[in-house]
Amino acid sequence: MTVMAQATAAGVTPGTAAAVVLSYLLGSVPIGYLYARARGVDLRKIGSGNIGATNVYRAFGKAPAIAVFALDVAKGLTAVVLIARLAGGWEHAAILCGLAAIAGHVASVFMRLRGGKGVATAVGVFLGLAPAATAVCLGIWAVLFAAFRYVSLGSIVGAAALPVLMWLFDRNGYRGNPVFYFALIVALLVVVTHRANIGRLVRGEEHRIGRRRGEAR
Repeated sequence: MTVMAQATAAGVTPGTAAAVVLSYLLGSVPIGYLYARARGVDLRKIGSGNIGATNVYRAFGKAPAIAVFALDVAKGLTAVVLIARLAGGWEHAAILCGLAAIAGHVASVFMRLRGGKGVATAVGVFLGLAPAATAVCLGIWAVLFAAFRYVSLGSIVGAAALPVLMWLFDRNGYRGNPVFYFALIVALLVVVTHRANIGRLVRGEEHRIGRRRGEAR
């Protein structure tokens, strides 16, 4: 069997490669950065320096932040629901496309391999792959944010909860399911990209969203 035939048998076809590349490019589109640049601001030079929705909120307010978050979510959802179809029905195409979209957001080809922390795009990916567990994780994020007003805390706990919830919802179904192991990898990635936030949380120095005047950060 030729190398090409072996690759095709494994699901690695030209369509698969195209889907992965397109997913990465879509994930690489820096929505928050582009919005801020259109307003004459470089997000990398203000606030946390991050190009995600949280820093957009600090710079421009709630409505733009919600729009940026929704578009970053849409990048991940589009990759697994639409772009993955280019792979011709290969069963693992959606996972590979989802991973590529998240990688694009974290290491954007348009930002010299820098980017955001991948949470919003990962939300979109898992809304397509594991919607019930992802919806609960969003609820966990909302509760933690309402209680403590730390975006990072909700993101870290929500990501860590995803594989746990997937296993609890369907122990037999997710045993051996690559989506479950993908969730484990993404949870680890979210923790790694938030390592500076974790340090600030431990030290009590993390920034709160909407803190009251005179309140400690």
